Amino acid sequence: MPLMELPGRVSGETVTILVREPAQADPLWIYDRIVAGRYNRPFIIDDGQTRQLFFNLDFIQSSMRVDDPFALDCAYTRKMMAFLLFVPDPGHVLMIGLGGGSLAKFCYRYLPRARLTVVEVNPDVIAMRGAFDIPDDERLTIVQADAADYLAAGEADTDVLLLDGFDARGIAPGFLDRGFYAAARRRLRTGGLLVANFAGPKKYWSGHLDLLHDVFEGRVHMGTVPGGDNHIALAEAGRVFDWDGLDARADALSDRFPLDFSALVHSLRDGTQFRRAKASRR
Repeated sequence: MPLMELPGRVSGETVTILVREPAQADPLWIYDRIVAGRYNRPFIIDDGQTRQLFFNLDFIQSSMRVDDPFALDCAYTRKMMAFLLFVPDPGHVLMIGLGGGSLAKFCYRYLPRARLTVVEVNPDVIAMRGAFDIPDDERLTIVQADAADYLAAGEADTDVLLLDGFDARGIAPGFLDRGFYAAARRRLRTGGLLVANFAGPKKYWSGHLDLLHDVFEGRVHMGTVPGGDNHIALAEAGRVFDWDGLDARADALSDRFPLDFSALVHSLRDGTQFRRAKASRR
């Protein structure tokens, strides 16, 4: 089913809205439902500079720069790539949540030896992959499946697991389960790393963080994302974080990847100091 283009305005700016609907669908009816917050499928807004995926107009799910489709436009996606400080050459990266494919595309371009698997439950999101220039290549596999079922179906086959699964209301509700995080832990090889994106007020994700600490026996660090409401948690499987050489590793990685690794290190240390200060007050 090709994407239907709707002219529209957002914040006073003229934009193009892309939806996955049959050709005979009523564009005005669809547009009115999007504006009213009653449209029940993902849609794309293109202002000529960025192409963004939405489930509703309240939250941007993914953002792509039209002039550089492989760049990481959202700050939280750049923070999630902090895993390279600990696992610089993963053999297999498993991602939960496709969105506009920002992380998948970045890993595809800059980790040429890695095998990439993306699990996405929403078929409409997968069908929109072409609008975000997601490569069609055997090295990048996109699987339509429920994340909980997929994680439980294998063990010890993943070096890095990126959790970025959201619906229109926030983190996918099925994630808030110890069994989910235990299955995620089992998918990781010894020394593997889980990276989770938490968004919104802490009351919406504190339960997830507690489960991570439980399953990963406290080997969890939080990274801050300045200027937004995202927080990045890193949980390591089977070994302790090596913090002593972070600055040297950051310098070395800056030659390989277009990321500010010094800022990523600062973010992780800020998160660690926050948790230590909080613990000391208990």
